[in-house]
Amino acid sequence: MNQLEILRFALRGLLANKMRSALTTLGILIGVAAVILLVAVGEGSSQSIQKNIQRLGANTLTISSSFSGGGGGGGFGGRAPGGGGGNTGPRTQARQLSLADAKALTDRTLAPSVRSVSPVVGANSATAAYGAASHTIAQFVGTYPSYFEAMNKPVAEGTYFFNDDVLAARKVVVLGRTVVEELFGAVDPIGRQVSVSGVPFTVVGVLKESGSTGMQDADDVAVAPLPAVQQSLSGFGSLDSIVVQATGAEATTAAQSEVTAVLNQRHGITDGNPDYRILNQATLQETVSEATGTFTVLLGAVAAISLLVGGIGITNIMLVTVTERTREIGIRKAIGAPRGAILGQFLMEATLLSLVGGLLGVLVAFVGTRFTVAGIEPVLVPSSVALALGVSVGIGLFFGSYPANRAAKLRPIQALRHE
Repeated sequence: MNQLEILRFALRGLLANKMRSALTTLGILIGVAAVILLVAVGEGSSQSIQKNIQRLGANTLTISSSFSGGGGGGGFGGRAPGGGGGNTGPRTQARQLSLADAKALTDRTLAPSVRSVSPVVGANSATAAYGAASHTIAQFVGTYPSYFEAMNKPVAEGTYFFNDDVLAARKVVVLGRTVVEELFGAVDPIGRQVSVSGVPFTVVGVLKESGSTGMQDADDVAVAPLPAVQQSLSGFGSLDSIVVQATGAEATTAAQSEVTAVLNQRHGITDGNPDYRILNQATLQETVSEATGTFTVLLGAVAAISLLVGGIGITNIMLVTVTERTREIGIRKAIGAPRGAILGQFLMEATLLSLVGGLLGVLVAFVGTRFTVAGIEPVLVPSSVALALGVSVGIGLFFGSYPANRAAKLRPIQALRHE
């Protein structure tokens, strides 16, 4: 008996009980679709997180104060006055970040891997108003022009401010898309004045839309020259943070080492317990990639359990099939069908069930990735499709081998006597 005849007998056997075959196929379908979809969700989640990190720049370092007393340099809250000389005393005597620290980091001799340095301050509860409209801006940032490139915030309309605006402390501002929509609606904001906590600022640009990052709206932001914000809104205290851009992604680690050396010298840090923190975006991205990769593998492993359950279903169905067709097997053996033909037929039936279920599962998964799942856009991973389909066929062979072997071992006389 050739392979074509074995295939014909296998198809006839499956079609003899269509409902049973369909239910068995459904189990494999669910397993394959679950594996592909969950891996796609994990990959989509990973890419979404990485994009959010990349918005800040892969070669960016963010320095913030680790001192929690009297103010706070890490966020946009209030700040204690910037302090004098370095010391190695208790944490309560630690120094806040200052403009002098930022200036020291621009020294090419001490920090050759640093491309730009942007000191940052923030205004508390900055409420902007234009006409009858008002809006409380989530982040009102005072900084230097280099901040736009370092933090990957390009301007979509108008322009950003320049070094001359910083030196002259001009009250100009670049707004995020959310702020523009809340204050101006469809009106062109360029050249118009907004009142920020009673202080007039002229809008010179609108940032390119960034979108939301988790629970925070990245477009609910305004950026103005550092001296203008200090004079009008925040006061001349310490800095909230310092954004450092390395000369390239490969130089980020070297830049971090140079920044650490400069700040340790300025702050008198000799005990390895600095009064500042450095967030390395490249390191953060690597860590997140590893974590999300593990998460994706875990999702795929959990979904693979359903494939195992589908394989057990194939075993059960094929055992029932062998029992029901015992007399047929006896007749075929009695007229000369070899053991290999019986074995091949039932293996073929199990493999066809798993293959059809696998192909349908791939189709269902492909359609499923066209939809957003829990706010995440799934990303189809080709390797997961090949793996899930291959495993489904392997499961058919593995779990179908026992019933097939049992059928092939039946003696003709015993099979013919079976009721």
